[in-house]
Amino acid sequence: MVEEADRLILPDLDGTERGLVVMMCGLPGSGKSTYARALERRGYTRLSVDEVVWARIGHDPAELDPATYEQLKSSAEQELWDELIRLLEARLPVVIDYSFWSRATRDRYKAAIESHGCRWELVRLRADLETLRRRLAIRNRQSGANSVTVSDELLKRYLDGFEEPIGEGERVIRQR
Repeated sequence: MVEEADRLILPDLDGTERGLVVMMCGLPGSGKSTYARALERRGYTRLSVDEVVWARIGHDPAELDPATYEQLKSSAEQELWDELIRLLEARLPVVIDYSFWSRATRDRYKAAIESHGCRWELVRLRADLETLRRRLAIRNRQSGANSVTVSDELLKRYLDGFEEPIGEGERVIRQR
């Protein structure tokens, strides 16, 4: 059953295109990690800030002071950037499990990918507020690297700061 569900997720991205980088873009609860893990099972290397942070501290980073979390997240982002460059040089398929909430960040990654002669695919997972809240209510009761707690207040801040990709070559997938 899981294998069948995986086949329905981005079926054209089968992991055989060397140097393809899939950039997952969306708000918390939109399905980025679910999609990224499906691609990982097809042979993509998955890069996840949440997993690096979890590996370092062993618990939900929402329990940290916000400044401490930002410092830890910044360090994890740099580590994954370095890993991405190594993977680009090896021309391996990669999926980046990250929100890509700012256009400047998306543009920086796209430029790096292209400068290595590789191709990017920006996948924007879009869900309405009620869907995000419903999914986050379930996720917030779980524990693990891909279950970072997101309060309703934090979700509101993310919504306010999210820069919607428009005309950036994005593939938009509506979530329910």
